[in-house]
Amino acid sequence: MSERGPVRGGKGLLRGRFSGEVHPALDRINRSLPVDVRLWREDVDGSVAHAEMLGARGILSKAAARRIVAGLRRVRRELESGTFVAKPGDEDVHMAVERRLTELVGPDGGRLHTARSRNDQVATDVWLYLGRASARAAARVRDVQRALVRLARRDGDAILPAYTHLQRGQPVLLGHHLLAYVEMLARDHDRLLTVTIGRPCPLGSGACTGVSYPIDRRRTARALGGPATEPSANSLDAVSSRDTLTEWVYAAAQAAVTLSRLGEDLVLWTTREFGFARLGDAVSTGSSIMPQKRNPDGAELLRAKCARVTGDLVTLLGLQKGLPLGYNKDLQEDKAALFDAEDQLSAMLDVARAMLEDVRFDRARMRAAVTEASGYLLATEAADWLAKRGVPFREAHRAVGALVRAAEERHVALEALPLDVFRAAHPCFDRTVYRALTPEAAVAARTAVGGTAPENVERELARWEAHLDVRRRPARGH
Repeated sequence: MSERGPVRGGKGLLRGRFSGEVHPALDRINRSLPVDVRLWREDVDGSVAHAEMLGARGILSKAAARRIVAGLRRVRRELESGTFVAKPGDEDVHMAVERRLTELVGPDGGRLHTARSRNDQVATDVWLYLGRASARAAARVRDVQRALVRLARRDGDAILPAYTHLQRGQPVLLGHHLLAYVEMLARDHDRLLTVTIGRPCPLGSGACTGVSYPIDRRRTARALGGPATEPSANSLDAVSSRDTLTEWVYAAAQAAVTLSRLGEDLVLWTTREFGFARLGDAVSTGSSIMPQKRNPDGAELLRAKCARVTGDLVTLLGLQKGLPLGYNKDLQEDKAALFDAEDQLSAMLDVARAMLEDVRFDRARMRAAVTEASGYLLATEAADWLAKRGVPFREAHRAVGALVRAAEERHVALEALPLDVFRAAHPCFDRTVYRALTPEAAVAARTAVGGTAPENVERELARWEAHLDVRRRPARGH
């Protein structure tokens, strides 16, 4: 949409009650066209459904309704092609579309707003937009899940430490770690996709108390939302509530949190200190002064963009917390928060996918972090070995704690201690304990549902490959 000339306060379509022009300061703060122009598709769609219903009900003549619909379709073509020209009196996208429609079809353009208020018009546009935004975001989430599943298929049998408190805890398969994010993103996908399902259509609620014309709200609701869609039951609620929008931004914020955590793992794993992974050149950046640097800026920005999206959620909650029932102009600001949340989440999902498709893992470095002598990641295996032979677990825990102290004093791994030291810690120990004290044995033992045993990971990986229709091909960087 192009705009011709400076924006000044003008009489416009809504100044009949007032004399003179609106003050430029009020005009500037009141004008939302630069933000809500994104709703033009929804605005035209809602207006077409409304006009067709008015014609079908005889509220407008069928000829007038046809002219209005034809004019709206021309407005749509202008908006699609970028030839639509905004004018100084266009306060928002709704007034811009109506003004251009009137230019095209004459007085019939002014009849479109019969039995409709901008309040229910705005609510309907946002209602439509959220459904489409949900589909877009959910598709991007699926792309990130597929990238994770492909990595799990390629490198999932590698062993690395699982962390608690950011301290090495127990051995885990890389596939199990990656599939954890697939599970988290699955919930994010469902929240984004389902938050708008079954929500009633607000069109026809009027300014706040409904309309006095014999409109067919069920017809417009089903024309816009599908055959099962119903109109909203309370006009005041319909025009003044933004809970669905807020829930969508919450879903976006939760997805952003998932991506932020993934970003933090990539930041840590690509450091020299961890050395578990290396991002490709296309998804790495350099330093303005240190030639050797290889920075994971994309992963760091996953953390930063998450703050933007959670800030948008806080903005929406703050906008609504003190509003009296009915439409209030405060709600003009809801769309800026919605659009920013959508934009930031889309950027995050795109860069997450790009990094996951261009990362290499250092299997030897990950395994070394498991087997490093001072890590004692197999201590739980020794305690479980005793417990499986009838020793109370708390007694076993104390005995293995003593073994760890002995290993620390000797500067050796737990499994490097001689058998007599094991037996001094607890008489039930015998030579077979050493079979349990390997990374492979540790992961293989976790066979309970949800555990990291190889057969579990393979089963879950196959399930997600089928669910996401993932073709088994190597990711870049292999």
